[in-house]
Amino acid sequence: MGTIKQEHFIKAPAEDIYNALVNPFAIELWSGYPARMSEEAGSEFEIWDGDIAGRNLNFEKNRMIRQEWYFGEQEESSVVTIRLYEEKKGTRIKLEHTHVPDSEMEEMENGWKRYYFGALKHYFEE
Repeated sequence: MGTIKQEHFIKAPAEDIYNALVNPFAIELWSGYPARMSEEAGSEFEIWDGDIAGRNLNFEKNRMIRQEWYFGEQEESSVVTIRLYEEKKGTRIKLEHTHVPDSEMEEMENGWKRYYFGALKHYFEE
């Protein structure tokens, strides 16, 4: 099991980025796929047409999202924490994704960079 840590910067207010991460209609706009998401702790979610699924653990409006991601029959929870830090010219995003199966590490790291935050950055900056 491994942990992925990344930092990204997007030229948009933290409130806008937060809303793009929790609003299913916004998620569909930047990801291009159907999404099921609720800003309610304990609710289940699906993004990328079900390729990513899990349970929302807790939220701090415009500041933090914590989710449990499902990886089959894995014993330990894979937990994703996304923190937003608003700066003068945009928002710094810090990601921590724990208990990622070793066999999934490289694909997950690239997926976060390219498809998740890459798509979000393109949505706000292009």
